[in-house]
Amino acid sequence: MPPRLPGKHALLSIPICSSIPRRAAVDNVLTKRCFGIKPLYPHKPNRFNQGPGVPILASSPAAALERKAATLPLRTGALAIKKGMTAIFDPETGERIPCTILQLDRVQVVAHKTRKEHGYWAVAVGCGWKHERAVTRPMLGHFAAQGVAPKRHVSEFRVKDEIGLLPVGEEITADWFQEGQYVDARANSRGMGFAGVMKRHGFHGQDRSHGVSLAHRSLGSSGPGQGGGSRVYPGKKMAGNMGNQQVTTQNVKVLKVDVEKGIVVVRGNIAGPQDCVVKIQDAIKKPWPTIAYKGREL
Repeated sequence: MPPRLPGKHALLSIPICSSIPRRAAVDNVLTKRCFGIKPLYPHKPNRFNQGPGVPILASSPAAALERKAATLPLRTGALAIKKGMTAIFDPETGERIPCTILQLDRVQVVAHKTRKEHGYWAVAVGCGWKHERAVTRPMLGHFAAQGVAPKRHVSEFRVKDEIGLLPVGEEITADWFQEGQYVDARANSRGMGFAGVMKRHGFHGQDRSHGVSLAHRSLGSSGPGQGGGSRVYPGKKMAGNMGNQQVTTQNVKVLKVDVEKGIVVVRGNIAGPQDCVVKIQDAIKKPWPTIAYKGREL
């Protein structure tokens, strides 16, 4: 049923012989809406795009780069190989500090990503060595065009602007990081294959009595009783492949740096098995380090 206008005959108050056209008069009356239902839960401004000093979110690439400017490191990172774990004793306090040994193996700048061509600033870094016969022709042509040897592992590191772009072919050694600074380490965790819900998600399991038979470590019901019908929701915690996912360890302290052997020793453990590739870069939650590298300040 359509809503009623105020009054019994709202349009009869307009004289027919008036100088105002009837169409305009009717439009004036109809456009004045003084009825309706107020929402029970009025819309509240989002704290992410409104407020003092907060820029309005936009969908343009320029706005996206501006939002990321405060969280992008000024320098590129490096690729390292996890060689294992050990411990360091502090002679003053006698504390035993567990640490992970990372080795930089012929790390070079392979290519650049610029905002004009790709929409963002990044440095492509490669490490290791690979025989030319084991490299595909497109990748071999890419390395040849940049004037660097084929690399076994290649990865990108986002930087804030063009100041962080190192020259192509420049080698990044262990003194790229300094003792006492903090880095973020990313690596793929150790793959554990197919695992059940108790090992993968920490489920309690079924009862050991009261009629439970051969289902003590099983999932149980996965569909009904979830509020949306008898179906399995996306993202439901079930049995499946466990591990082999990228894990980021933030604010890892650098304990030792050996330039001659290309070793960087960091505190604590880092995800991944031995001989895995680890991406290390300046920590975004710590102050940016000021390091004099090869005669210039970064």
